Formats: sequence, C-alpha cells, structure tokens
Amino acid sequence: MTILGVDTSLRSTGYGVLRTSGSRLEALAWGTVPNAQKLPVSECLKAIYAKISALIEEWQPDVLSVEKVIYGKNANTMLVLGEARGAVIVAGSLAGKPICEYEPRRVKMAVCGNGMAEKIQVQRMVKTLLSMEKLPQNDAADALALAICHAHSNSLLSGRSNAV
Repeated sequence: MTILGVDTSLRSTGYGVLRTSGSRLEALAWGTVPNAQKLPVSECLKAIYAKISALIEEWQPDVLSVEKVIYGKNANTMLVLGEARGAVIVAGSLAGKPICEYEPRRVKMAVCGNGMAEKIQVQRMVKTLLSMEKLPQNDAADALALAICHAHSNSLLSGRSNAV
C-alpha cells in the first residue's frame, strides 16, 4: 500500500509518501509546499492543490491521510486551515483517492505511544521508524506521521475506515 500523508497549513503544507509491505514501512518522498507570507491566500491554495495533485500523479497512492480539523480559538486561523485542507481533499477526491482523517492525538499515539508528544518527539520517532539518515523537517515529519498512523490503523482496524 502507498499512503500520501499531508499535514496542511497555508504557508508550509507538509507531505510524505510512505510504502508499506507487511510491517515494513518505507519513506519514498517527503517535503513541504512553502508559500511566502506575502502571497495571496488564493495563490497559496493553488500551489497546495497543484503539488498534491502532482504527488498523486507521480506516486499513485492508494489513500491520502490528513489531519482532522482541530478546534482553535482564532476563527480566522481555523478558516484558513480549513481552506488549505479543502485544496488537499479536492485534489485527492478528483483523483479518485479515499481520504482518511486522524486526530492529532491519535497520530502522536500511533507514532510515539503518547498522545501529548512534542513535535521534536514526533520528528525523532519518524526518523527512527523509517530508518532515515536525517531528522525530517517539522511539517514533513508530521505528514509522514499521518501516513504511519494510517498504516497502523489500516492493519489494526481490519476493514473499518476513517474515510471522509
């Protein structure tokens, strides 16, 4: 199974492509979609959509794994995050890919064994679990963690789905 994990944000969406074979996990590609602060929201969304679409075309993932919307105090931030998630979900949906969503605590639990793990702990565990030479960038590590969470959930849930 090939999983595209996406950690959405307007200015630095992280992505990670993971291949599973039994219990073996292999990171195929990872990085970010950087968008400059001065870039209009519409251009950021276009860049996110284009990169995710290109990744889907290149890697042909079986599924996309994205973070569920979490509640926040700043309505504007939540709105922009929802728009970025929308760009990712549309890219996956138009490509005919199922989209599975996971809560941040569940992702941290799957990767670190602690739902309250710090970002650096997630980065280190992703590096260890995927036998990576270097610590992946923050957003890319979160995206790979989303893919790992799906891989673990998929093998444990035996048929249950978190698809939207």
